[in-house]
Amino acid sequence: MLYTTQDYKQTQKIGEDFALRLCSGQAKKDRKSAIVIGLSGNLGGGKTTFLQGFAEGLGITEKVLSPTFVILKRFKNFYHIDCYRLNKDEEILELGWKEIISDPKNIVAIEWPEKIKKYLPKDTIYIKFDFVDENQRKIQFIEKGGLKDYAKRPVEKD
Repeated sequence: MLYTTQDYKQTQKIGEDFALRLCSGQAKKDRKSAIVIGLSGNLGGGKTTFLQGFAEGLGITEKVLSPTFVILKRFKNFYHIDCYRLNKDEEILELGWKEIISDPKNIVAIEWPEKIKKYLPKDTIYIKFDFVDENQRKIQFIEKGGLKDYAKRPVEKD
């Protein structure tokens, strides 16, 4: 699935809608480990903006900023990890990676997932972000891994 957004509010809205679909009804019951989402794209591509909306869809009221310098930010059971500054992929293990992804209550969003590729679960959901111009972004949900039909699924009430 490919979306083109015209401003940051549309990018946030796509993130919010995705969170609602990902965490509703049967999708929540099917999980045996954490949901891991890999967000790829250049700096300024819209990854953090998307995650601001995603966090809102999860009911998180705290402000979500890129954790580039701290690497990991936790909001309840939502982990936002920015691997941009990791020098070696195994550094992710020092953050408690295995424990984080083994808990089915957790949702883990990884910016720059290519830096820790060998540690990502095979069912990782991949989303690619492209900078078009000052306002427009292209957001592509990659049809492999754990995407299943989450992006297409209607929101189910618990």
